[in-house]
Amino acid sequence: MAANLSTQFLEFERPIVELERKIEELKALSSSERVSFADEIRRLEQKVQRLREETFANLSRWQRTQLSRHPNRPYTLDYLSTVFEGYLELHGDRAFRDDPAIVGALALLQGRRVMVVGHQKGRTTKEKVHRNFGMPNPEGYRKALRLFHLAGKFRLPVVTFIDTPGAFPGVDAEARGQAEAIARNLREMAALETPIVVVVIGEGGSGGALALGVGDTVLMLENAVYSVISPEGCAAILWKDGGKADVAAEALKLTAQDALEFGVIDGIVSEPLGGAHRNLQETAGRLRRALVKALDDLDGIPVDQLLDRRYQKFRRMGRFVEQPPPPPATVAG
Repeated sequence: MAANLSTQFLEFERPIVELERKIEELKALSSSERVSFADEIRRLEQKVQRLREETFANLSRWQRTQLSRHPNRPYTLDYLSTVFEGYLELHGDRAFRDDPAIVGALALLQGRRVMVVGHQKGRTTKEKVHRNFGMPNPEGYRKALRLFHLAGKFRLPVVTFIDTPGAFPGVDAEARGQAEAIARNLREMAALETPIVVVVIGEGGSGGALALGVGDTVLMLENAVYSVISPEGCAAILWKDGGKADVAAEALKLTAQDALEFGVIDGIVSEPLGGAHRNLQETAGRLRRALVKALDDLDGIPVDQLLDRRYQKFRRMGRFVEQPPPPPATVAG
């Protein structure tokens, strides 16, 4: 994992981080001056724990959005190294190039062979540019599709990790068929003859997320978000003011808790107190258990039933009301 929370933190975490820094200073003094500050350290640690519990028990939707983008939050490659026993990364769409914004791998999950495909962001400036900030081009989605087809051919379950602000909207991406690539993934995933488990691990942004999001079981990490548009984009459209992102986030209802209530997802994977970045190993353990259970539940379901269940699952998400047509207007004689 990258930089320590003490150097990269969100504004609402500031009081917690300041207390943690004070504790670190006292521990350093205890070592260098040979003076015990054990009682003060213990008191501050208890205070930090209470403050952390109070803060993270009452997060707003905008604060959860910020957590989903935390610079230290684990990405797909972090989970490939911790959730799975081993993996072999696969590259390229066999047509144009390898898109680093999407990674794919054959992996072992408690002895079960699976195909893993997910968005990948970067942490340093160089990595962010290389990964295009986690925004795939069409060749990224075509790479994902190639791996989906490979998994279907060998009846390997598919696990996808969603973490993108959206598909890359550049002119070159549009020229190479961005919309077609996303639409094809939706169609092919809906008909893929092998179990699919989807996990939103960070940002789930628009069609760029949904292109990896059609599955039999859809999960979200506790502080992930899933929405048709970012709060900043929504605020810019509705109020011509991206600064109203916090208001937009409340209206969008984009958290894991909202998505579960609306029936968009099937379950929430809890995170350690303070977020997934606080303890990668603990988060990976919880995610591993959730994935194993989801795949166990899907194991043995006949293909025709699996596909029908997947189809019905997404059909149920749309809610609409049909109004009878208005009576014909009468014309005065």
